[in-house]
Amino acid sequence: MGSFDYKPSYRRNLPHIQPAGATFFLTFRLAGSLPQSLVDQWKQEREWLEHLRQSNPFHYDRVKLDFERKWFAKFESVLDGSTHGPVWLRDDRIAAQIAESLRYRDGKVYRLDAFSIMANHVHAVFKPLPVTQAVSLRPENVKETDQTRDLVYPSLASIMQSLKGYTAFQSNRLLGRKGEFWAHESYDHYARDAKEWNRIMAYVLNNPVKAGYVSDWREWRWNYRRE
Repeated sequence: MGSFDYKPSYRRNLPHIQPAGATFFLTFRLAGSLPQSLVDQWKQEREWLEHLRQSNPFHYDRVKLDFERKWFAKFESVLDGSTHGPVWLRDDRIAAQIAESLRYRDGKVYRLDAFSIMANHVHAVFKPLPVTQAVSLRPENVKETDQTRDLVYPSLASIMQSLKGYTAFQSNRLLGRKGEFWAHESYDHYARDAKEWNRIMAYVLNNPVKAGYVSDWREWRWNYRRE
C-alpha cells in the first residue's frame, strides 16, 4: 500500500488513543465517497474483530494490524480513484477555503506540518498545541505565579468538529446546497518517532502523484508542507 503502513483509529466506532504532545495524521472524506456495500462489509468485519477482542485477546492482537492495513488500503484505493460519490473538492473554490481553514488554525490550535486536498478527501498532519489550564478553576486560586499548572491539549474530536463544521458550512454555501458534506468519521494515527513522521509526510504529499494528478508532488496546488 505504499511507503506508509497506516494503523488508524476509527472515530465514533473504535476506541481512540491521543497521546499528549503527539503529531497526528488525519484523513477525512466527503459523505458518500465510499460505496455503502464496502462500508457495510467493513462494519461487519469490524464487529467480528470486536467479538474476537473480547473472546480471544491474544489472537486479536495478531490479526488487528492486518485488518487495519487491509481496510485502509481498500478505502484509499477507492478514494484515490474518485469513482464513487461526490468530488466537490475538485472545485477550486472549495479546495481554497479548506486550505485557508487548515492554515488559519496553524499556530492557534495546532502546528500544521502538511496537508493534501484530493477530489473527495483530505490528508493532514498536525500537532495539537498545548494550553495552560489551572488545576483549580476558581478565580481566587488562579495566580500568575501559581506553579500548579499543567499543559493540556485540545482533543482531536474538538479540532475536527470545528474544522469540518466550518468547512462544511462554507462549502455548502458555495455549492448552493444543503445537507451532509463530510462523512461523520475521521481516521487518525499518531507518529511514534521521527522515522514514522517522515513516512507519513511522504505518504501525504505523494498522494496526488499516486492518484495520477501530477508527476511531482510540488506541482499539486493543494499540497502544503511546512518549510
